[in-house]
Amino acid sequence: MDNVSCVYDGGKVKVIENISFSVSSGTVLVIIGPSGSGKSTLLKTIAGIEKASLGKIFLNGEILSQKDKKIGFVPQNYGLFPWCTVEENILLGVKIKNKINEKVILKMNNLMENLGILEFKNRYPKELSGGQQQRVSLARAFLLEADALLMDEPFSALDAITREETQNIFLNLWEKQKLLTILVTHDVEEALYLGKNIIVLSKNGRILENLQNPFFGNREQIYDKDFIEMRKKIRELIQKAGKYI
Repeated sequence: MDNVSCVYDGGKVKVIENISFSVSSGTVLVIIGPSGSGKSTLLKTIAGIEKASLGKIFLNGEILSQKDKKIGFVPQNYGLFPWCTVEENILLGVKIKNKINEKVILKMNNLMENLGILEFKNRYPKELSGGQQQRVSLARAFLLEADALLMDEPFSALDAITREETQNIFLNLWEKQKLLTILVTHDVEEALYLGKNIIVLSKNGRILENLQNPFFGNREQIYDKDFIEMRKKIRELIQKAGKYI
C-alpha cells in the first residue's frame, strides 16, 4: 500500500490516511488498533469494496486489480449465504472464477474432512454452530487459493474455547498454503499468536507502529517474560493510538 487514504463526505471524514506498508508473500500481517481507527476500511479498500481516495495498492509489483486477482475475504459474520448448502458456500469463490473441476472437488472434500465438516456438506448455515460456520468460511477461502486473504475479526464471535480451536485450524491450513494474509483483530493475544508482523493503527487512521513478532504461532510462551513485555507494549500502543485526534 502506497500512501493510501480513504475519505468520506467530500473529504471531511478521513477513515484511513497515508497508509503505506509492504507485506511479503507467505506472511500473516495483523492489523490492530482502537475502535474507529479504520481497520475494517483498510481491508475493504484492498478488497475493492471501498474505493481509495488517494494512493495506490500493488500486488506482486503490479497495480492491484480485484477483477484479475483472487482476493479471499472472511468477514466477522462468516459471510455465508443462508440459502446455500455448506458445499455450495465453499464452492462459491471458485465458481465465480470459473475454476470448478474434479481436482477442485477433491480438494474441497479433503478440506472439509480436515476441518471436520464433511458430514455437514448438505446442511445449511442455520443448522451449524458458530464454530462450524467459521470452518466453512475458512474452507471457502483456502479452496480459492487466493492471491491475498483478508480476514476481518474472523474469530471474534466465537466463545473462548472454540476461538482457540479455530485459530489453530487456521494456522494449520495456512502452513500448507502460506497465503499472503492480512487479518484484523482487536485482541492482543490473538495478534501475537497469528501475526508475523503487527501494525498498530491510530485513531486518525494512520500507522502508529509496525512490529516484527517473534511469538507467531507459539502459545507456549504466553507466560514468558518477553511475551508479557511484548503484550504490554502493544496494549500501551493501542492506548496511545486511541488518544490521537
